Amino acid sequence: MMSERLNKLLKTIVVIATLIGILLSINMLFYLELFGFNPLQNSYLYYILACFMPIAFLIFPAKKGQKVKWYDFIFASVSFAIVIYFGLNGQRMIMEGWDWNAPPLATYSSIILWGLLLEALRRTGGLVLSIICLLISLYPLIASGMPIGFLQGQSYDLFTIARNHMMSANGVLGIALTTVGNLILGFLVFGVVLTHTGGGDFFFKLAQSMFGRFRGGEAKVSIVSSAFFGMLSGSAISNTITTGAMTIPAMKKSGYKPHYAGAIEAVASTGGTITPPIMGSAAFIMASFLAIPYYEIALAAAIPALLYYIGLIVQADGYAAKNNLKGLKKEEIPSFLETLKGGWYYLFALVLLVYFLVILNSEGQAPYYASLVLLIIAMINKTTRMNVKQLFDMFVEIGKVLTEIVCIIAGVGFIVGALSATGVSFSFSRELVAAAGDSMILILIGGALTSFILGMGMTVSAVYVFLAIIMAPALVAIGVDPVAAHLFVVYWATVSYITPPVALAAFAASGIAKANPMKTGFTAVRLGAVTFLVPFFFVYQPALIFRGEPLEIALSVVSAIIGVFLLSSSLEGYLIGFGRMQNLLVRLIVLVAGLCMLIPGILTDALGIALALIIYVPKFLKPVNVNIDEKQEV
Repeated sequence: MMSERLNKLLKTIVVIATLIGILLSINMLFYLELFGFNPLQNSYLYYILACFMPIAFLIFPAKKGQKVKWYDFIFASVSFAIVIYFGLNGQRMIMEGWDWNAPPLATYSSIILWGLLLEALRRTGGLVLSIICLLISLYPLIASGMPIGFLQGQSYDLFTIARNHMMSANGVLGIALTTVGNLILGFLVFGVVLTHTGGGDFFFKLAQSMFGRFRGGEAKVSIVSSAFFGMLSGSAISNTITTGAMTIPAMKKSGYKPHYAGAIEAVASTGGTITPPIMGSAAFIMASFLAIPYYEIALAAAIPALLYYIGLIVQADGYAAKNNLKGLKKEEIPSFLETLKGGWYYLFALVLLVYFLVILNSEGQAPYYASLVLLIIAMINKTTRMNVKQLFDMFVEIGKVLTEIVCIIAGVGFIVGALSATGVSFSFSRELVAAAGDSMILILIGGALTSFILGMGMTVSAVYVFLAIIMAPALVAIGVDPVAAHLFVVYWATVSYITPPVALAAFAASGIAKANPMKTGFTAVRLGAVTFLVPFFFVYQPALIFRGEPLEIALSVVSAIIGVFLLSSSLEGYLIGFGRMQNLLVRLIVLVAGLCMLIPGILTDALGIALALIIYVPKFLKPVNVNIDEKQEV
């Protein structure tokens, strides 16, 4: 636990460093030039590293449960000194080309910082991710001697590659860390502020007031509240833990089995990383890679996210219908108007965020305005007012969150730097297209499997950065829409949160539910099945990501919603208007009907509708015998 590891003095250091880092970001993004301070971009990123990289050695232990050791202070001090030295020499670095030919002190410092950053990455992102980054960062040493053609590239000596990693705009300071400094920091601050001002509790009550009366109401409350909170926090794990502490016990109490309740929360929380307006950090990096406004990414992700949650709600509803689970009692449902009255400012902050993103196109400034509004109103409101200790704790939490993302994304820069310096990033995608014979489906399957496997040991952002370099260009080269290609990678990197053997979100939920982790994970795979299929469909049908004419988009969305409804009904074994599907042939027909509706084309849609009618029409022709579970509202 962080609270046990850090004493008050160390927490104060964390808060001071965090405040300085936030001020640096605000000064840069709002063009304030406070006290005449206006650093170059590379210096600014070094100063951001100086604020958060040393904190990694204080907050995150070298071994689990370990107290702060003497070497933690040395690592923190040395890393701080080196990045400050680099920051102060940012202009010289550019003018004199230090990334290829630097003074001896800068060269040796690069090697030391290389090692320290990998250690910070190990502590924040895990051993697997740090090993992957270490191996790829060393790859330029042997690139020219690789026996496989598309893995061959330009080789460099140790000093040259160290300089390139730490001082090049294509290495640690590359597009990923630039996106963190210019965009992601503010949104992470907003997520923590939202949590500490009571946003999770508000969205939970709001969902209760809207969906609590329906059958399986607690599950639908979990799904909707996790979607609300997740789309603002952008973190699957923190969302699972935060909202899951309220929703999972409620679902169990209402009749959902522990593993099923945990799986619903895990899938709902994971959906937050692919749901606008904030999504996860990978979406911001995607906007930078594609050089398009972030709101275009958010808009493209809207329909797939809607399909994701429809699939989950249909299955949760089917489970409730099969097990005759009722909704909440009337006295347990909070008033919708009273809930809005008590937390309207959360929705106002969301509207303000969207306004700055879409209307003013001020992506970097938007979350700071929204965070400021939340803090001011929360301090005015007696029920949410924070005292000095609570504010202090909030900034400690912000420091932890920002440190984690800064170190992970900086470490991912090794991947970008190594593949760019050797030239492999270009040859790999070219050879991939040649090997697949221009077959889109083969490249998509390869990309899906690669994303999934890498997602077991790497964060979504890390997987995305890696595949955005080597996989996405191959998809674009054979005619895939660029946004669809990059979004495909993000979706498949996300599934590792709910897919065994890793399934971090599912395992976190199983702990709260006191359920078997693997059983929870495999249930989550079924509940989240839409996320495995939808990426393939929006690649073949870009209208699902708003790339097309209005009529085409409308027809595609209607067809996809029907397809997801049928597909999810088949997976759960319950079809609204039909009832329980105990016959496997019936379930198979409904499954095929759903897939046909999802596959683009008039003929497949017609076939899907025909198959659905084959199931429904005989049911309606028989005398109606309504069961008690079919009387419940959906």
